[in-house]
Amino acid sequence: MKKNLVLTGMMASGKSIIGKSLSKRLGMQFVDTDDVIEKRLSLSIAKIFETKGESFFREIEEEESIKLVKKEGLVIALGGGAFMNNIIRENIKKSSFSVWLDLNSDEVFKRARMNKKRPLLYNNSEDDFKKLYEERKKIYSLANCRIDCNSKNKNEIAEEIKKLYESI
Repeated sequence: MKKNLVLTGMMASGKSIIGKSLSKRLGMQFVDTDDVIEKRLSLSIAKIFETKGESFFREIEEEESIKLVKKEGLVIALGGGAFMNNIIRENIKKSSFSVWLDLNSDEVFKRARMNKKRPLLYNNSEDDFKKLYEERKKIYSLANCRIDCNSKNKNEIAEEIKKLYESI
């Protein structure tokens, strides 16, 4: 059985870009949980938050994340908040190798601000964002490994993860 490779981390930390690169390098299928949710509901993540609320989104996120994690041989990019969910995290621990893409909060905030699709940034200040980042770091650190993404390009990060994954 080929374990899934699950990428976690803050929004805009590079999970999708790195995940796509890893899927090619490892010959595995790439799946982004946010894309799956958007397709299922025919709505953008921002629109889901706006019209149905965050708790509705988190329920769907849990369902879809668990479905994916129960498959095998996938590179999965989780939404930024998915790993906070204990049920999702426990399912990942059973069947997958998880990697936290750790990028400093200033860089994540700068990247996330450029993307209008980020619902948790609409009405939040940089201080609010840093508080969220600090809370989430404690949970992200429960991943199987942490990759320091500061001052590395996407190819260096993907190669580092590939080597770790192949050694398990």
